[in-house]
Amino acid sequence: MTGIPSWYPDANERKPAPMPLLLVQAFVNTIELEAQTDVLAEEGAARAWFVAAGLLPPESSLRPADLELARNVRGSIRSLLVSGRGDRVREGQLDPLRELAEKHPLRMTIDNSGVLAVENLESDDLPDRLFGLLLIINAAQRDGTWTRLKSCANAECQWVFYDRSKNQRGNWCDMAVCGNRLKNRELRARRR
Repeated sequence: MTGIPSWYPDANERKPAPMPLLLVQAFVNTIELEAQTDVLAEEGAARAWFVAAGLLPPESSLRPADLELARNVRGSIRSLLVSGRGDRVREGQLDPLRELAEKHPLRMTIDNSGVLAVENLESDDLPDRLFGLLLIINAAQRDGTWTRLKSCANAECQWVFYDRSKNQRGNWCDMAVCGNRLKNRELRARRR
């Protein structure tokens, strides 16, 4: 990737996913657990991010219920990523994704070469645009790129990164920071 888009939460991202999966990665990374910052915490910053990322048209509004839905969907997507490491998804963690999926209609299209595709019947409201993220995840699950999108194994971090390694065994967003921190903790625990 030649550059990180201006709407990505961290301009220094070293492990970006390819588009359109980068949009899902960026959405989940709108919260930074270690720094305790959340782009979706207040309406003005959240609306600006959604517009910049193309998830809302500039003239649209953002209701408090939309913001709560966005935070819940973000948490559910993070749960999907954490489950990819083998951790169990707790009861109810995927409910916001299920509710979003149940409420949004799809359209099937067929191109001139006979390829079938599913499209979101997208409007200008945020729930419809968030449903588009589910379609990106679905496509990534089918093409195999979803397993490369991971949540950092450091529970205090959980930054989402794209694992480009051949064996797909990356565990940390940054080995020098999170990897060393956890390995040092494990070493101290063994010595005790």
